[in-house]
Amino acid sequence: MTRGFFEAKDDENLIFHHDAYTGLKAVVAIYSTALGPALGGLRFYPYARGEDAVDDAIRLARAMAHKNALAGLALGGGKAVIIGDPSTDKTPELLRAYAQVVQSLEGRYVTACDAGTSTEDMDLIARDCTYVVGTSTSRGGAGDPSLLTAYGVFRGMAACAEHVWGTPSLAGRRVGVAGVGKVGTRLVQLLVENGASVLISDIHDEAIDVARRAHPAVDVAVDTDNLIRSDLEIYAPCAMGGSLDDHAVSQIRARIVCGAENNQLQRESLAADLHHRQVVYAPDYVVNAGGVIHVAQELGGAGGREAELRVAAIYETTKEILERAAEQGISPAVIAQQRAEERIRTADRGRQVASAR
Repeated sequence: MTRGFFEAKDDENLIFHHDAYTGLKAVVAIYSTALGPALGGLRFYPYARGEDAVDDAIRLARAMAHKNALAGLALGGGKAVIIGDPSTDKTPELLRAYAQVVQSLEGRYVTACDAGTSTEDMDLIARDCTYVVGTSTSRGGAGDPSLLTAYGVFRGMAACAEHVWGTPSLAGRRVGVAGVGKVGTRLVQLLVENGASVLISDIHDEAIDVARRAHPAVDVAVDTDNLIRSDLEIYAPCAMGGSLDDHAVSQIRARIVCGAENNQLQRESLAADLHHRQVVYAPDYVVNAGGVIHVAQELGGAGGREAELRVAAIYETTKEILERAAEQGISPAVIAQQRAEERIRTADRGRQVASAR
């Protein structure tokens, strides 16, 4: 077993863990605990290089800190990744070894599900770890967060529509959804139910088949590159992350980009490129906060109807950020980051003052 630490941001940490017995290779990134425990999901993915896993963990942890701050939660930001193929490498022994890593952090980091992990995995982790959310309802947990994640994106999309076209209605709008996993499929459902015309893409044929069976009226693009170049009014990236690279941004024909995918931009400066092309970009961590609001119920946060109302308020948050960005002539990504970091800094100053007394 090997493990290492080094400073990532102020007093926060980046933790490496390798357990030769179970094959666990994990990275836990804690970006900030100023607002509270660093809550973030566990991503299980076959990264080509260890450096890629580290970079992903750091970027995702930062996004989680911003997401939790803008959602008004008393939670910091963190993220964990396990290097491997979840279809072949995920075992109960490996997940229990990961649970022990999280438990050893004594509450500084709280884990949840993400790409490659599930509610059932959280149930297993909870056997050896008290710092886990997103467990099944049968265990007293909040259950699957995908519905509220999709609902939050839908509300953010409506705010973008009002900003661009003067009405929040998506009826008759042509929306492209790239990635129809759990969240993407639920977003498609909301769009279809509200009268939108939907075009989808996914690298997995079975995901397309599931979405088409549920919603026969949707159209299917040859691939995501073709989808991006289609005559869309709204483009919703809902896949793994980093899908908006230089090529994709140069090809987008939609007026709005608003989706569930974490860390959509391959590099931060692409937000400015979208702004210069007059594409309204809704920062992912603003609109996809529904999932973390949902699982935060297990930590004594808003529950039931209150959680739904907080997710619905993503509309107002998105609208305010877009309006402020338009007033200043800059990308909404800049405004969102400024607001999130200011809340974190204020909490951190308060914590420092309290500790000095």
